[in-house]
Amino acid sequence: MRWVICAFVSAALVGLMDVFRKQSLRDNNVLQVLLLNVFFSALFLLPLIINAQFHLNLFSSPFLQLPQGNLAWHGLAFLKACIVLLSWVFMFFALKHLPITLTAPINATYPILTLIGAMILFGEKLNCYQWIGIVISAGSLVLLSRTGHKEGIRFSHNKWIWLLAASALCSAASSLYDKFLLQHLHLLFVQSWYTLYQLILMVLGVAAVRYFARSKNTPFHWSWCILGASVCLSVSEFVYFYALQEPQALISVVSMIRRASVIVTFMCGAFYFHEKNLSAKTRDLLLIIIGMLFLGLGS
Repeated sequence: MRWVICAFVSAALVGLMDVFRKQSLRDNNVLQVLLLNVFFSALFLLPLIINAQFHLNLFSSPFLQLPQGNLAWHGLAFLKACIVLLSWVFMFFALKHLPITLTAPINATYPILTLIGAMILFGEKLNCYQWIGIVISAGSLVLLSRTGHKEGIRFSHNKWIWLLAASALCSAASSLYDKFLLQHLHLLFVQSWYTLYQLILMVLGVAAVRYFARSKNTPFHWSWCILGASVCLSVSEFVYFYALQEPQALISVVSMIRRASVIVTFMCGAFYFHEKNLSAKTRDLLLIIIGMLFLGLGS
């Protein structure tokens, strides 16, 4: 059951990644932090691209050998980069201004949007377990909104909540797009090239913002948490793809385990960031986990 262990490792790393991101965003420039996150992630994967482009044969494992890819493949990877980067921009701004014990549970519910999108785009039918999971998760979001109201965060009037919702929509779109990509493209080809395209887009975006909004830029300061987040992201994605390439791996089980990252993030928010209203948020989180379990069973 090596793929199950890999799924749990990936989940823990995703949870730690969100904690590192939250810490690195404290009193910091959001776009420049995101730029460095993308830069380090691209740096870790760049050897795979160089190896494939120059036929260096640096890696013995076939899993690490990237195909050359044609223009259509690169176009698909570039579209993936645009979707993921948009999701991260929205999420980074929301993560900076909202409690992590609130953002983590909300982020964990994006599979609901993925299921709805699968119904619309792919004609998938939801079974009883999945409908139960959707209802429970939707109810937990209502409870989360009431909990957030105690901290002065009104879901309907808070722009950071709306950005978080937009991030969840983009994440769901990315998941649906992955379903198509996994059927046609090499996994690591997508991860390597879309990360590189993200870096190019971020460099252009940050340069444009610094030029047109010089007086409004928040000062940037270095934090080792930026590097920590990038390491967690790259390793978690690699371990996740490694788990999926196992012949006996069940993607529904891997995806469900990976969403357990919310537990790591929530616990760090409670014990490290000392956030408020933890008893109510714990109740809401448990409901979300139950909802995710039903979604996993239904899958």
